[in-house]
Amino acid sequence: MFLEEYDVIVVGAGHAGCEAAAAAANLGSKTLLVTMSLQNIAQMSCNPAMGGIAKGQIVREIDALGGYSGIVSDRTAIQFKMLNKSKGPAMWSPRVQSDRMRFAEEWRMMLEGTPNLDFYQEMVKGLIIEDGKIKGIRTALGVEIRSKSVVLTNGTFLNGLIHIGEKQFGGGRAGESAAFGITEDLIQAGFEAGRMKTGTPPRVDGRSLDYSKMNEEKGDAKPDKFSYSDLTKPLEFQKSCHMTYTSNEVHNILREGFDRSPMFNGRIKSIGPRYCPSIEDKINRFADKERHQLFVEPEGWNTCEVYVNGFSTSLPEDIQFEALRTVAGFEKVKFFRPGYAIEYDYFPPTQLKHTLETKLVEGLYFAGQINGTTGYEEAASQGLMAGINAHLKVHEQAPLILKRDEAYIGVLIDDLITKGTEEPYRMFTSRAEYRTLLRQDNADFRLTPMSYEIGLASEARLRRMERKLKESEKMVAFFRETSVSIAETNPILEAKESALINQGDKMFKIFSRPQIELEDILKFEKVKEYIDSNDLDQEILEQAEIQVKYSGYIEKERNNADKLTRLEDVKIPEDFDYNKIKSMSIEAKQKLNKIRPVTISQASRISGVSPSDISVLLIYMGR
Repeated sequence: MFLEEYDVIVVGAGHAGCEAAAAAANLGSKTLLVTMSLQNIAQMSCNPAMGGIAKGQIVREIDALGGYSGIVSDRTAIQFKMLNKSKGPAMWSPRVQSDRMRFAEEWRMMLEGTPNLDFYQEMVKGLIIEDGKIKGIRTALGVEIRSKSVVLTNGTFLNGLIHIGEKQFGGGRAGESAAFGITEDLIQAGFEAGRMKTGTPPRVDGRSLDYSKMNEEKGDAKPDKFSYSDLTKPLEFQKSCHMTYTSNEVHNILREGFDRSPMFNGRIKSIGPRYCPSIEDKINRFADKERHQLFVEPEGWNTCEVYVNGFSTSLPEDIQFEALRTVAGFEKVKFFRPGYAIEYDYFPPTQLKHTLETKLVEGLYFAGQINGTTGYEEAASQGLMAGINAHLKVHEQAPLILKRDEAYIGVLIDDLITKGTEEPYRMFTSRAEYRTLLRQDNADFRLTPMSYEIGLASEARLRRMERKLKESEKMVAFFRETSVSIAETNPILEAKESALINQGDKMFKIFSRPQIELEDILKFEKVKEYIDSNDLDQEILEQAEIQVKYSGYIEKERNNADKLTRLEDVKIPEDFDYNKIKSMSIEAKQKLNKIRPVTISQASRISGVSPSDISVLLIYMGR
C-alpha cells in the first residue's frame, strides 16, 4: 500500500499539522499528512478568529517565513482589527474574525495544491522506533508506513476525555473520537507525560438573539491584512461582532451547578489555561465582579451559528442554557451545542531540542498542544518550525533556530524547552524582552531573508521585502534631509497643541514629536510630491513613521540584545558533566542535567539556575 519511504510524516491536520506538512513539502520533502478525518482539516476547534495580542505577531512571522496561516486568514476573514493602536507599535497586534467553514476549505485547497504532499485518513495507533530512531508509524488497521522523520501534532486527541457536567466520554473534539496508542508508545520509549485541560463555550443560533440589546463591535475603518505577499488584499466589506455582559443573576444560576461541575467536584484533575478561564472559574475566582464581558462572534458570512466568546464552560447543559438565557440579548437563545471541557495528554516540552526534535528519539518532532501550548497561532508556528527542521535534518542541512531577539516564535520555543510548562502556555507581548524589535510590521525584515536562504520563502517575497526596506530607509533619509518653514509647519503644530517653532527645522525633528502623526506629515506638499514620485504604498509609509518616531528605542533595544546575544555564542558541550562542579547548587545541577542547555544564555533562563551558578559554570569552562 505504501511501498516507498517518506521523508516526513505529519500526524494530525490541525493548525500545527497543516503548517508542518506545507513547510516540509514546499521545501522538497516527500511528505504524508495523516489525519483521522480529511473532512476536518484545519478545524477552528474553538473561536473563529486568528491573531490578537502577540498572536497576531506570530501569524505575521509565519507568513514572513513562507507559511500559509496569514494567507488563509486574509482570504477567509470577515472582520479585521489592529489591536492596541493607542499604544506604541511594539504592542500593535492584528486580529481577524474568520469564516470557520471557509477557513478550513481554503487550507485544504492550498494543501491539495502543494507539490510533494500526500494525504491519508486513518488513526495512527503507534510509532515505529528502532535503535533510538523514528522509522515510521503504525495505523489502527495495522498498516505500517515508513519515514525518515515524524512530526506529531495531535492536539487534544491523545486519550481525550470530554466533560459536560457529570457526563464524560472519550473524544478529541465534539463529534470526533480520541486517539489511543501513541501516548503508550512514547511512555514505553522513556518519555514523561502529563494531562492538561481546555474548554469551549456553547454555539448558538444567531437568529434567536436580540442584537439591539448589545453593543456593536465594528472592524477597522481602514482594514489591514496579515500577509506581506500580494496574494491577498484587505477586506472591502466587514461583518460586525457584538458585546454583552453577564450579571449577578447569571452568576447565581451558574453557582447552582457548581456541585455538578467537573471543575469543582474532582472529575477534572488537570490544569486549564490561566488566561482563558471558564465562566465558572471566573465567577469563583473573581467573586467581587458583578459582570464579565461576552463577545458575540459570528462564525461566517452566511451562517447563523454564533460563538459566545467568554462563556467557556463544562457545567451541565441545563445550567448553561438557563444562565445564558438571562444574559441581555440572549433571552430567547437556541443552542446549537453546549460548551464542554476536554482533558488530553501532553508531553513536557523540556524533552525537546530547539528544533522541536525530541531528545530521546532521533527524527521525532512534537508541535502544538502535545507540547503544552494553547492557541491556533502558537500551534501553527511550532508546526512550521518542526516541518522545516524535519526536512533540513532528513536532507542533512543545518537546522533553522530562531533566537529570542529574532521572533516571537523564538521566544515561544525557547520558553517551552528551557522553562517547560505545567499549564497551557499562551504567548503574550510581556514574555518577549525585545518586543520593540519584534513588531508585527517588520516580521518580513527579520525572517524572510533566512527563510529564502533555506528555500521556503519565494524570491518574489524577498524582492517585495527588499523594496519595502529600501524605500522606507530612503524616506527616513528624506525626512532627515528636508527642511520645513515656519509658515507651513506652525498651523499643523497649533492644531495638535504642540509647541510652535520660531525658525525652520528638519522634518525628522517635527515628525519625532509624540503629538505628530503620519496624517499630519502628509499635509506637507514636499511629502505628497515625494510619495507620488516614488509610488509608495501605506505599508512603506507606516514603516518609515515607526523608524522616525521610535528610532531611539529601537537602537537601545538592539544594543541590549547584542550584549546578551554574546552569551548565545558560548556553547556548552553536549556531554558536559555538571556534577563535577562542587560549588554549584544541587537544584541547578538537577535542572541543567535534565534540560541539557545548548548555550550559557539558555542555561541562564532555566528556573532554579541562579546568576552565581552561571558565574561558576563560566569559570569552570575557562571563560
